Amino acid sequence: MKRLAIASVLILMAVHQLKAQERPNIIFILTDDMGYSDINCFGGNFVPTPNIDRIAKAGIKFTKYYSAAPICSPSRVSLLTGMYPARWNFTTFLNNKKANRAAEQADFLDPTAPSIARIFKNAGYATGHFGKWHMGGGRDVHNAPGFEHYGVDEHNSTYESPDPDPLITATNWIWSPKDSIKRWDRTQYFVDKTLGFFKRHKGQPCFVNFWPDDVHTPWVPHTDEAYTGKFPMNPEEEKAFKLVLKEYDKQIGRLLDGLKAMGLDKNTIVVFTSDNGPLPSFRGSRAAGLRGSKLSLYEGGTRMPFIISWPEKVPQGKVDSLSALNSTDMLPSLAALARVELPKNYRGDGEDKSKVLLGKPKLRAKDMYWEYGRNNTAFNYPKGKDRSPNLAIRSGKWKLLMNYDGTEVELYNLDNDRNETTNVAASQPKISAELQAKLLKWRKELPELKPKNI
Repeated sequence: MKRLAIASVLILMAVHQLKAQERPNIIFILTDDMGYSDINCFGGNFVPTPNIDRIAKAGIKFTKYYSAAPICSPSRVSLLTGMYPARWNFTTFLNNKKANRAAEQADFLDPTAPSIARIFKNAGYATGHFGKWHMGGGRDVHNAPGFEHYGVDEHNSTYESPDPDPLITATNWIWSPKDSIKRWDRTQYFVDKTLGFFKRHKGQPCFVNFWPDDVHTPWVPHTDEAYTGKFPMNPEEEKAFKLVLKEYDKQIGRLLDGLKAMGLDKNTIVVFTSDNGPLPSFRGSRAAGLRGSKLSLYEGGTRMPFIISWPEKVPQGKVDSLSALNSTDMLPSLAALARVELPKNYRGDGEDKSKVLLGKPKLRAKDMYWEYGRNNTAFNYPKGKDRSPNLAIRSGKWKLLMNYDGTEVELYNLDNDRNETTNVAASQPKISAELQAKLLKWRKELPELKPKNI
């Protein structure tokens, strides 16, 4: 009987381990400031992007994916928590304490907030974060919680984090010529760290945030010229952007090839997207002509390229132009794909879009909401026609923008006016009034800043 009991335990352990191995790995590639049409498969023609396009050929390209914010820190919070970032007092990028206070936002993400990394870790996944964090730490914020408080096992990150990697942060800034790993080699470095993570955790399912930052300015490409202490070229020049994008695509190829060499490609979900729109946008060319840019609630600031692949699970080479996705959907959707149970008390803002990600298009049930800019003193805004009101809602084909004080109401039918050229608020008073009421109700329910973690 004793031998039988031991055998039963060993069988159960083996079955549990087999199930763990069968669970898919997940790599979430979040590009920093990539425009809707920077890459070829979304219409871009800056440079060839064959490796990123490989993901699209192997999976599904979604043309209606939205970030929950038009700027980095809050957009990242939405992915980590599956909630609108303003619920955690994130409305713009994290700066120093004085600037954060002026923007009426927190200094770092509350460690009690939901975390997709923690949820996957609790389900038996090894969790890694390689790349930019920007949800706490950096500048004069020295009390931000460490990565482990959010469920991250291993990490290598930039200076805008609670634990910057010294090889890429010789100084307290985005990039320095003193860095051991130069700016043009950073994505390569993060790829190496990611592949090493997978090797160390062979046999265990892995969840990895792969969040490089080199498509964000300053663009510092590698050149054949000796470095002189100045940028090799203007860090906001289109030529510099092209060279950086070319190298970025090359490194995405190395990541995909590395997974294949380890035999992990078949059971790995790869998601590719961006945190917010581009800046500079080069006359709108980086956003396929969509109005707006980073810092704007128009489409160019929040509509992002989005691709997902999972061999033998996700259809190959498909385009979904029906389903509207939001960054808040990623937590519940990826958990469902990986058969990871959400905490019973979890209440996110997104929808479980796992069936949509597996190739079954479906109209969205929930409306989508945005806020950018709680005041006129602490926020950067685009100039001219790209400066949007500070609130927005998308409901079906309709998108309404307005300021919190009720001014500058704009309504667009995105089915026939994707570039938001014709404001139809006056000719659609019923729809306009309904969406205004929804939007203001949502905004009034958001918390005001409390001196909890500042």
